[in-house]
Amino acid sequence: MLLAGALLVLTFPDANLEFLAWFGLVPGLVLIVRSPTAREGGIRAWWLGAGYLIAALYWLAPEIGPAVLLVAAVVGVLWVPFGVAAWKLLRPPVSWPQALAALVVVPSCWLLTEWLRSWQALGGPWAVYGVSQWQHPAVLALAAVGGVWLISIALVLANVAIVLVIGSLPRLGTVLRSGPAPSAGAARAASPGPGSATLRPGLALLGVIAGVASVGAGPLAFALTPASHAVRQVTIAMVQPGIINNTVQRVDASERLTAEFSRSGRLGGVKPDLIVWGESSTAVDLTLAKNRVQLLAMEKLSIQDGADLLVNQDTTVPGKGQEKVGVLVSPAGIEGEYIKTRLVPFGEYIPFRQQLGWLTKISKAAAANMIPGTGAHLLYATDRTGKPLPIGVLICFESAFPDMSRVDTDKGAQLIVYQSETSTFQSTWGPDQHASLGAVRAAETGRPVVQAALTGDTVAYDARGRVLAWMGQSAHGVVTVRLGLPAASARTIYDRFGDYVPWSAVGVTLLAVLVMFANSRGFPGRNAGIRGKYEAQYVAGQSVPR
Repeated sequence: MLLAGALLVLTFPDANLEFLAWFGLVPGLVLIVRSPTAREGGIRAWWLGAGYLIAALYWLAPEIGPAVLLVAAVVGVLWVPFGVAAWKLLRPPVSWPQALAALVVVPSCWLLTEWLRSWQALGGPWAVYGVSQWQHPAVLALAAVGGVWLISIALVLANVAIVLVIGSLPRLGTVLRSGPAPSAGAARAASPGPGSATLRPGLALLGVIAGVASVGAGPLAFALTPASHAVRQVTIAMVQPGIINNTVQRVDASERLTAEFSRSGRLGGVKPDLIVWGESSTAVDLTLAKNRVQLLAMEKLSIQDGADLLVNQDTTVPGKGQEKVGVLVSPAGIEGEYIKTRLVPFGEYIPFRQQLGWLTKISKAAAANMIPGTGAHLLYATDRTGKPLPIGVLICFESAFPDMSRVDTDKGAQLIVYQSETSTFQSTWGPDQHASLGAVRAAETGRPVVQAALTGDTVAYDARGRVLAWMGQSAHGVVTVRLGLPAASARTIYDRFGDYVPWSAVGVTLLAVLVMFANSRGFPGRNAGIRGKYEAQYVAGQSVPR
């Protein structure tokens, strides 16, 4: 089960075998269905989830050590309902009500897991299954309808449909029916029953229809939900200086690259409306009088290039603690700030530090908790024509959270900007996984998304999530991109209705639990009398209870 879960990480960058997501869950589902009991099916799903998380977060191990295993063990338990639902509804012989329920309940239980672990205290929504389709705008169109959650539903639905087809074919169906020798009671409960080894064309057809529907839903949504009309064009420049550990040299490198815009040469003639630096691009507090020289240098760059400069300071506030702050600098000085709100678990704070603080002794986990901001809000840059440019500024890990970019969109942002710094995880799959998130956020909000990284990856996506620019981990320089921005009032379906898909999954899961509970209690009289060809059986030597 660990291997079956780990297999799914190949659908994400850097492997990018995204097609695997449409059937990669089948081996895990088969192993769950082969379980002798529902309890065992739930435990197997727990191992599946743990393997999935360990593989997706392997690149954190040098920094947080055994906390990776701790996170996998704790969060993996959220997959238990998924395993129980799969065992209950997909174990042969599958009735028509079970088959129809499986197509709704099993994907809902998977989505419930993803939504629950999106709570920051449980690590945040990293490696959500739907993100695996970031390179396919036709599939990403589902995100504009129901967020990344709807893509996950489509993917899991396709896998469930394949398992239904397998169970409907006599030879393949034995794969699901065979399993470890269960106890006598469990064997009677899980016995396939008469005729289960025969071809069931109706069930196979249902699985095929469900699979085709899940694959075709994205292209259909792409055709029916065109992108909002662009009302303005802007040029964004993103500066990536590369791996520079010295904080003074890091600022110098960013300033040197930015200054090339005002000189002749390969960047000559480019007239940006906004210049974006990566996360932690300066280590001084630009609001303090003692750092006035640094601020003046940035103001001068803004004057030379005729564009506002969005930098990011990593500083310690006296009496408070460390903060990550996006600072918008214009020729006139600081125009606005945004403080990072969603912090990286273990990297920037330790959840339940009183109980888990010992991790700092055996890993590079955060020695002290950073200070979070108060939430998403807009900054207003000024473009080259003098018009205000409302931008939603978010920092690094916050690109994993759909609600933050949606809040910025609701407030009127025409562009979503992420500032990132992933030097700790260079040469791993982490930075590429991180960069892929911007495509999904763009599709969800109908807004172009750019991410400027101190060290790779620096990327840009249009309003449908299509890649416009990508500067990898080993590169350094400046990336410029021309973007068409929608009206501030433009909204996708997901913008308007929010997380209705995961809330629906919660409702479906709760209803399934109630039905299962009612059936276990024989309510309302479903177990009374003789059903079908089954007759009452008595065990010799035992009395019949009164």
